[in-house]
Amino acid sequence: MQHLYEMLSKVDGYIYPNEIELNWSILIVLYPFITGLVAGAFILASLERVFKVKVLKPTYTIALLTALSFMMVATLPLISHLAQPQRFYEIMITPHLTSAMAIFGFVYLWYLMVVLLLEIWLDYRRDIVLWSQEKTGVMKRVYKILTLGVTDLSESTVKWDDKLGYFITIIGIPSAFLLHGYVGFIFGSVKANPWWSTVLMPVIFLFSAMVSGIALVMIVFMVVNYIRKQVIDMACLNEIAKYLLIALILDFALEGLDQVHRIYEAEESFNILDILVKGKLTYTLFLFQWFLGMIVPMVTLATLQFVKNRNKLKKRLYMMTGILVLCGIFFMRWNVVVGGQLFSKSFYGFTTFKLHLIGSEGIMMAALWLILPCTILAFLFWLLPPWKRHEV
Repeated sequence: MQHLYEMLSKVDGYIYPNEIELNWSILIVLYPFITGLVAGAFILASLERVFKVKVLKPTYTIALLTALSFMMVATLPLISHLAQPQRFYEIMITPHLTSAMAIFGFVYLWYLMVVLLLEIWLDYRRDIVLWSQEKTGVMKRVYKILTLGVTDLSESTVKWDDKLGYFITIIGIPSAFLLHGYVGFIFGSVKANPWWSTVLMPVIFLFSAMVSGIALVMIVFMVVNYIRKQVIDMACLNEIAKYLLIALILDFALEGLDQVHRIYEAEESFNILDILVKGKLTYTLFLFQWFLGMIVPMVTLATLQFVKNRNKLKKRLYMMTGILVLCGIFFMRWNVVVGGQLFSKSFYGFTTFKLHLIGSEGIMMAALWLILPCTILAFLFWLLPPWKRHEV
């Protein structure tokens, strides 16, 4: 009886019995957040290689390694959310073509195995071969294994590596769009929920992914140079900030368009959504996502475009802006995933969500899945240091 009273204390208005407890918690918030970082980081890398934005060359390898480290962890929040996570592989060996989540497994493998890993290997192959010849002991064997037996360093072979890598990068651009656009499609195709069911959802997810990925690479680029005590290439940093500003403006416009469209249509679900955003999502939507996560960074970045010199101030503001953007995109995912479950399909009530510190759906578990890719990235920087590559 006590448990029943506790359950009913979460209810406001009239809701269905199966809506008291949320099915998707913070781990499902991390799933689109992390995949967005991957897609955005890769798109920034492609600007240098495919679109010849040479000023971004110092970030090319950093962006690829960042994308790889987060891609390796992207599905782990989903797996740890499962009731029986040890059976996660069955989605791949028993594919179901009508299941959006099952198809995502193949999209994920395509992007990880074919695009990211192969491009990084081709880009690093010459360096790996040379390191296998220079190193001694265990590391010599490690790099020898990473060559996969391809040790030819002739000029023609190196050129083929570059051409094939360029081709894979071109393939990787639509693949990156597909990867995170598909995540938005998974939510947008849930037509029973009017908070998610919008044709703009995949596009909004895609542009917010570009925003978060660019912001992450900007932060990583600055942190790496700070740790190595190197002078930051301000031309490169200013260019990253410019593309971040462009992505922010586009993302802000799309999300604003989505809200205007909802307000103009004012369908039967409009009243409950209006109460939702003005009540339970007031702080996470208006303060954290829109004001601190979008408006403040846009104004800051736009202002810094007109500031000459003052590099020390600009670096501090770029770091602050990057952190605010990442927090804003995280709360955007939170508002979509959690916010979309707070109101009843009856349109007459709400439930309450309380985030716990520990447990399989707690803050500590979520922190683990955010710390792990950062640890992997540190390892990749040690194994494949971009600053120790050999000149061609």
